[in-house]
Amino acid sequence: MSKVKKVVLAYSGGLDTSVILKWLQEEYDCEVVTFTADIGQGEEIEPARVRAQEMGIKEIFIEDLKEEFVRDYVFPMFKASTIYEGTYLLGTAIARPLIAKRQIEIAKETGSDSVSHGATGKGNDQVRFELGYLGLNPDINIIAPWREWDLDSRTKLIEWAEKRNISVPKDKRGEPPYSTDANLLHISYEGKALEDPWVSASEDMFTRTVSPLNAPDEEEEIIIEFKEGTPIAVNGKVLSPSDLLEDLNIKAGRHGVGRVDIVENRFVGMKSRGVYETPGGTILYIAHRGIEQLILDGPSMLLRDELMPKYASLIYNGLWFSPEREMLQSLIDESQKNVSGEVKVKLYKGNCSLVGRRSPKSIYNEGIVTFEAGNNYDQRDAGGFIKLNALRLQQRKKIK
Repeated sequence: MSKVKKVVLAYSGGLDTSVILKWLQEEYDCEVVTFTADIGQGEEIEPARVRAQEMGIKEIFIEDLKEEFVRDYVFPMFKASTIYEGTYLLGTAIARPLIAKRQIEIAKETGSDSVSHGATGKGNDQVRFELGYLGLNPDINIIAPWREWDLDSRTKLIEWAEKRNISVPKDKRGEPPYSTDANLLHISYEGKALEDPWVSASEDMFTRTVSPLNAPDEEEEIIIEFKEGTPIAVNGKVLSPSDLLEDLNIKAGRHGVGRVDIVENRFVGMKSRGVYETPGGTILYIAHRGIEQLILDGPSMLLRDELMPKYASLIYNGLWFSPEREMLQSLIDESQKNVSGEVKVKLYKGNCSLVGRRSPKSIYNEGIVTFEAGNNYDQRDAGGFIKLNALRLQQRKKIK
């Protein structure tokens, strides 16, 4: 693209994106539009407006996207009981397609020819943002400053900012002990003090969960209601998607539920150590599998569990807007049509335990399962069933 005229920047209002804003103005001599999304990161976002105005920005978008985030991204993902590499509930990855989508929409609304983000050249987020952009607008121009400039250290970044009278808060002058990313589903901690996977994370790092050692000595039971695979109520109270997740975050957080410490395989090829807090999401993951136990038959659950790692990788790798993800989502949604009912879980000292489930759509039949005599199951039928399944094993053994 020969000339950048107008660019939509994903803008937090922090030091990094403020430097990027000024750098875009200088390097490309272009107009900048800022977009700040509230997806439940737990920080005041209005200061981003003030800072953007101070830097001469005329078109400023600040939007509350919490409901859309949980309703259209988090809950559809949880319908598949999605988990990456056995432990990661994809809190960062699932937020990126929504931000990318809204950036592309704002680019169209404002007549912008480009979009920009603050993701570094080593991480997954650059891939997620840019696959999202191009999946929605194949002709959009993308500017990734961290892959272009030579500000490759915190010191250089701060010096560059100070020369241009960009204010640098005192707490930003030192090298941060780790980087964080937060939204309503989770908060992540990576880098610096956490780079050695042998070194335990410091207890004072955690913000959404208490230490299990300091959690209440009394257990807490809660009931979650699902309708077609989507959670709709907690303890009998119907809540909006974002309010429901926030309520579960609070309940799980005070019991120390939802911490994981993992070394994951990034899409760009390297391994990365991350510590995550996903309190409400942990409850939803366990509860959803619990209600499915009553409703999905064995082959259906097996198929879902075979497809889930693929679905998780598509989200992790930034392919939310790909045809294969949409195909899998259709299958997942079809599997959830009867997944309605209530699940009871117990929270205690860092653990979330499934302790009860009930559903009007249940195919669990006490008359068949019971050891008492009944007319619903003829035990003699099992003999033929076993013989048929043993036939290939017998034939294989005979030819040795």
